[in-house]
Amino acid sequence: MHLEQHASLLAYNTFRVEARARYFLTLEQLADIPAFLGDARLQGLPRLILGGGSNILFRADFPGMVVRVALRGLELLGEDDSHRFVRAAAGENWHDFVRWTVEQGWPGLENLSLIPGTVGAAPVQNIGAYGVELAEVCAAVEAVDLTTGEFHRFDRAACRFTYRDSLFKQQTGRWLITAVTFRLPKTFTPRLDYPGVREALGEVEPTPLAVSDAICSVRRAKLPGLAPGEPGSAGSFFKNPLVPAGQAEVLRASYPGLPAWPQPDGRAKLSAAWLIEQCGWKGCREGDAGVYAKHALVLVNHGRATGAELWRLAEAIRASVRQRFGVDLEPEPILLP
Repeated sequence: MHLEQHASLLAYNTFRVEARARYFLTLEQLADIPAFLGDARLQGLPRLILGGGSNILFRADFPGMVVRVALRGLELLGEDDSHRFVRAAAGENWHDFVRWTVEQGWPGLENLSLIPGTVGAAPVQNIGAYGVELAEVCAAVEAVDLTTGEFHRFDRAACRFTYRDSLFKQQTGRWLITAVTFRLPKTFTPRLDYPGVREALGEVEPTPLAVSDAICSVRRAKLPGLAPGEPGSAGSFFKNPLVPAGQAEVLRASYPGLPAWPQPDGRAKLSAAWLIEQCGWKGCREGDAGVYAKHALVLVNHGRATGAELWRLAEAIRASVRQRFGVDLEPEPILLP
């Protein structure tokens, strides 16, 4: 086990902001977990479990221990009449894993293509895109309780998945996810209703691989940081707000163009991007911290923005949306420290 001190985190967050960790460990094998849990230097320090760093904003140096999970391994555990059960280690690259499944002809994950990060980070955020959430295909999550060193296996219900949330996000620093098992349907039902997906697919037959290709095309056209030379970002910075149906109706009476989607619980989901754009933030820049010119929901680092500068911009956006629409925007990324 190699424990680094005062390590730079620049290469380990997709916002590409400079921050340092008091201690830093890359975890490549489960056998190292007892060693760092028992290290006297680390007792009582805050812990951060890091995957690809794609859903995090370091607003300052991290005063504790950062564990970058690099566990590897993919396997088909088995199947029944309707589903395949596939297990992936937490350190596997998420997009590479998705592509591996669709290249086998296995559906279920194609709409989640090209999301940055690792397999282990995916349940934390309950990642979702283009009409699909991870919770729909997650069978189980394996994790270590860092307060006791005990291994646990959570079924889908125990993960407490909600919109961009989970037990693991609510208890940040306690659970180190080691592997995830996915329940992938054998019957392919294309999910193509999200704007732009059918157009990107064109006349191509919608196989899992073809839909994955289409999703990649749509994402590359809208989001930065997916190719060299593009500004750093964490993708969508704000959640689409959920508001009472009555509030949505009042807002739509004043702003007929406001996108709003009814939810099963009676609330309505509003478009955070639309709210932000109406407040004039799309394409704005304060120093090297900015709002992406192609998508108002995305904050970007044009070069040397600090995490504190990006957060000040986010706070200004939230204040303007609250003042104009009476709607509170909640950040998607985990904010540290």
